[in-house]
Amino acid sequence: MLGSASPIAFLPSTDLDRSRRFFAGTLGLAVDEVTSFACVVRVGATTLRVTKTDQLRPQPFTVFGWEVADIDAVVAGLSGVGVTFLRYDGMEQDGAGVWTTPGGDRIAWFRDPDGNILSLTEFAQR
Repeated sequence: MLGSASPIAFLPSTDLDRSRRFFAGTLGLAVDEVTSFACVVRVGATTLRVTKTDQLRPQPFTVFGWEVADIDAVVAGLSGVGVTFLRYDGMEQDGAGVWTTPGGDRIAWFRDPDGNILSLTEFAQR
């Protein structure tokens, strides 16, 4: 029933102004709408609704991510505007923080201003 419906993704935020600066200014996403309840941005054909919440406990896992064609270029670009990539003990990541899976996919993680873990993935084969 929902196979052809367009997805809407949600991320929580305790400060929508800060989130707007990050998602629009730092990540370069187009803002569709800002209300007192949400900052709505466009990620390709997907709507990402950054929703206001009074309290937030960031999860210890990835909550949103992007498939990218050239992870090295995207990581370099985001690093250049101040995004810090996460490093995880026990995972061999390159100097930029990119981990290569046993299957050859390459992944990097970073946090939004509320501590939500976001990721970039370059798939080895698609």
